[in-house]
Amino acid sequence: METDSKQPTGADANSMPGFDDLKKLIEKFQLPGVDVAALIEWQSKDMEALAEANRQAYEGIRTLVERRNEILQETLAQWQAGIKDATSAETMSKQAEAVKQGVQKALANFRELSDMEAQARNNAWKAVQDRLQENLANLQKLLQPK
Repeated sequence: METDSKQPTGADANSMPGFDDLKKLIEKFQLPGVDVAALIEWQSKDMEALAEANRQAYEGIRTLVERRNEILQETLAQWQAGIKDATSAETMSKQAEAVKQGVQKALANFRELSDMEAQARNNAWKAVQDRLQENLANLQKLLQPK
């Protein structure tokens, strides 16, 4: 028995049924009034929206991690410079001011990272939410009397 090597049939346990399998199943049961092409397109757009949401989440997390690493490197460099010069009373006074500024900067960095994380989450959710709105609009069209 020869099979098309380009498209999985969905028969093996490692793959999910594809859109062609869904189309064949619907055609097999000959459901009246079902626009198979529209259904396949609908599902395809759902998958695209999920892929976009995943891309948005990945990009957001990647940016967040990069910025966090930059902040850590800057902070470590500042601490190393402060420790190297910590010998006199005047230096200790300067160091106390540097610690105060360091705490303020750490709080600002924390806020920045929190904002970045929230933005990444919002971008991912927006991709899914936009697709849900499209689905609702399509459903309303399908349910209207003809």
